[in-house]
Amino acid sequence: MSKTLIRGAKVLGGRALDVLIDGGTVAAVGTGLDADGARVVEADGQILLPGLVDLHTHLREPGREDSETVLTGTRAAASGGYTAVHAMANTFPVADTAGVVEQVWRLGRESGYCDVQPVGAVTVGLEGKQLAELGAMHESAASVRVFSDDGKCVDDAVIMRRALEYVKAFDGVIAQHAQEPRLTEGAQMNEGAVSAELGLGGWPAVAEESIIARDVLLAAHVGSRVHICHLSTAGSVEIVRWAKSKGWNVTAEVTPHHLLLTDELVRSYDPVYKVNPPLRTEADVRALREALADGTIDCVATDHAPHPHEDKDCEWGAAAMGMVGLETALSVVQHTMVETGLLDWAGVADRMSFRPAAIGRLAGQGRPVSAGEPANLVLVDPAYRGTVDSARFASRSRNTPYQGRELPGRVTHTFLRGRATVMDGKLV
Repeated sequence: MSKTLIRGAKVLGGRALDVLIDGGTVAAVGTGLDADGARVVEADGQILLPGLVDLHTHLREPGREDSETVLTGTRAAASGGYTAVHAMANTFPVADTAGVVEQVWRLGRESGYCDVQPVGAVTVGLEGKQLAELGAMHESAASVRVFSDDGKCVDDAVIMRRALEYVKAFDGVIAQHAQEPRLTEGAQMNEGAVSAELGLGGWPAVAEESIIARDVLLAAHVGSRVHICHLSTAGSVEIVRWAKSKGWNVTAEVTPHHLLLTDELVRSYDPVYKVNPPLRTEADVRALREALADGTIDCVATDHAPHPHEDKDCEWGAAAMGMVGLETALSVVQHTMVETGLLDWAGVADRMSFRPAAIGRLAGQGRPVSAGEPANLVLVDPAYRGTVDSARFASRSRNTPYQGRELPGRVTHTFLRGRATVMDGKLV
């Protein structure tokens, strides 16, 4: 059906309006709209947002299809209200050539559930020794603009400087996984009182903060763009705030789990809480929420990191790091930011759609809900409250820290260029 009329939706949390979708675009926004032959969606005061955009998703394909595939990952994304995701480069083989990023891009186009924008590796094999084919990846069909060795830090300052200089030619951005490796050898969780009590190797905040400080200085020196992945400490917030006060081209993201969970949960020794960077303290959580609210942190990114059962259902020390997050991100943000009064729904649209699309330079995504714009949209029922059940996830993996937890909000409809990928809470 080429036409859909969404009736009575609160656009960005404002007043209730009708939105007419015709083909792949928003044809009209107003009151009392009608369209013969259109499918009608009664929104009943639900929140209509632009489709969400994730800057940090691990789709695992090629190489770890036991964890996730582009198809299952994009189905999970659509279920969570996403119309675009950035697929990280730590696949097997690594996405460090034009051939691999084009493969991921084409798989995304074939899936049809959301746009998949590959992230290219900064260095060959994520080894931190030699720059990857940044120019070739940008010039490929995938048109890569974001590069990251996520999972590993580009810890060599000379390599980092060269990467920042290289991507200036096409307005690219280096997304840094800030982790000084020598300060985190053997680290298992946040360094602090809890790690001391549990006898687990501590992961100091300074390991993140020192890399961020170095990289914002490098970015300023060469006049390039740097993006900080999954920022997790109060000290990191202050460094980014200082860099932005200088007018430097620095952006940062925070994950939903770092907005909600703390290192106190590690007392259970449940590996579902093992993540990189680690869960931090309550003081860090407060600082991250405030920084997201005031714009110091630009956006929410899921760091969706699926793992098969055997990689997480084991002793803490042997468990893989990471959590799935695409299908719960919006609910966690509603819980931590909207229900606390730190953000309104227009602010959610800014942090989860407009800004990440701008950072990734994604055309057609992160656009206002207005006539003539691409119909990438998500309807959310904010009054809904439900218990997280990972057995119902579209993702191939189940390693969620929210299993059995009650969270607010539910994505009822997702539209990708006017085509419904989710209807009445179910994948189409």
